[in-house]
Amino acid sequence: MKFTFLGSGTSQGIPIIGCTCKVCTSDDKKDKRLRSSLLVQSKNTTVNIDAGPDFRYQMLRAGVMKMDAIIITHEHMDHTAGLDEVRAFNFILNKPMEIYATERVQKRLREQYSYIFQNGDYPGVPQVVLKTIDMKTPFTIGDIKFIPIKVMHGQLPVLGFRMGDFTYVTDANYIGETEKNLIKGSKHFVVNALRKKNHHSHFTLDEAIELTKELGVENAYFTHISHQLGLHAEVSKDLPKGMQLAWDELIIESGVGSKE
Repeated sequence: MKFTFLGSGTSQGIPIIGCTCKVCTSDDKKDKRLRSSLLVQSKNTTVNIDAGPDFRYQMLRAGVMKMDAIIITHEHMDHTAGLDEVRAFNFILNKPMEIYATERVQKRLREQYSYIFQNGDYPGVPQVVLKTIDMKTPFTIGDIKFIPIKVMHGQLPVLGFRMGDFTYVTDANYIGETEKNLIKGSKHFVVNALRKKNHHSHFTLDEAIELTKELGVENAYFTHISHQLGLHAEVSKDLPKGMQLAWDELIIESGVGSKE
């Protein structure tokens, strides 16, 4: 399988509107971060994890021509604000888009996108089919198996996923022991590392590093990064072996490694 970071930034992205800090004004492409999202591709199946406000551009930049389904980790707008853009795939593929989410998240989507669910026959309205995720039950889309991993984002339950030897966790500051056991044995582990200073609902960089050490994962990639973390090049110098900051358009091939 191939995993592409379509975005590695936090809710405001980088650069932030109106900010003149050294990160937001950096010329390094690795400091340009769209909202966090992951493209998962096997030989026959294409799935996107989350569809934030940058979804349209992310699809264009990555040259995505087909999409079998979208998985929503949780209901915050930086992970859902791009769902209207599935209209393009409706037209290209001539079918509704399958949206996988928990019942709680589905309820919120129906509120956020009431025009989709109340006016489904209106020309141009996105066509979607909601599929329910049980937090304790693995599921398969095409030929890709997804194992849900429940994490906590402050007081909000969020889903991470294990796909083969690759585990993806965004928006978390707590992972229980049972869920940690689902992650152990992964070759590649992606987890959020918002900044260095403590945060009420995100892991800090130090917390993400300690978690990775605890889990004994071979390769870690830190995502959902804010401008407060610092410049990609400077932060990267101090990371332990096997750990790195993710960046937009980073590709990880399961069992192969990573490349730009």
